[in-house]
Amino acid sequence: MVKRNKLEIIKDILKIIKDNHSIRPTPLMRMSNISSHRFKKYYLELLEKEFIKEIFGKNKQIILTKKGYRYLEKYSAIIDFIDEFEL
Repeated sequence: MVKRNKLEIIKDILKIIKDNHSIRPTPLMRMSNISSHRFKKYYLELLEKEFIKEIFGKNKQIILTKKGYRYLEKYSAIIDFIDEFEL
């Protein structure tokens, strides 16, 4: 099994949020398939860099910001470029 790098883990976390529209932290951690310690590190970084936002109501929900959506678009473009040129 190949380890995911930081950019791939961030992409996976953001994609899970995008696919679910909003999600609670615990299911997000489980679906991300990383340890709780690593998840907390990435989660706090994504909050700090404003890729995600917390919505407080009955339950805390996480949503993507415009910056998070932009990251997914740029990541996809880079992967397409790499694949196209077989790099």
